[in-house]
Amino acid sequence: MAAASTSMAATAVFASRFPLSSTTKAAPARCSALPYLPPRLSATAFPSSLKFAVPKRSSLLQVKASSSEESGAVDTSELLTDLKEKWDALDNKSTVIVYGGGAIVAVWLSSVVVGAINSVPLLPKIMELVGLGYTGWFVYRYLLFKSSRKELAEDIEQLKKKIAGTE
Repeated sequence: MAAASTSMAATAVFASRFPLSSTTKAAPARCSALPYLPPRLSATAFPSSLKFAVPKRSSLLQVKASSSEESGAVDTSELLTDLKEKWDALDNKSTVIVYGGGAIVAVWLSSVVVGAINSVPLLPKIMELVGLGYTGWFVYRYLLFKSSRKELAEDIEQLKKKIAGTE
């Protein structure tokens, strides 16, 4: 009985706010917690042949892509033949395959290590601070002054010569 009286009271409150037909006089405007919703549109309100107008854009903002030989496009057949020639010129193909496989394994292993370090609660932030500190030291040591920039360039050139085997 209590549930029935509560629902009757709720019906009475809503009934006074919303008129039942258009012939009944509307109640005076009151503030309501319910928003006014517009009437629903039927499915035929949006025909399937409806076409939307595309806004025209300024011709200054349009960019057209084009292909030309002058733009430095890479010829894939030339690239493949060049790679094939270099592969055929190699003496120790097995060494190159082993080094390539080792590089792939090293990248995968470093990814696993970084993921493990990242899962430790405070360690990633400490590593960020160490990285920022090293970056600051490197800038101060090698990039801030002209003489130290020359020293860095010389060190890089020596390292290139060592890697290439010309030293």
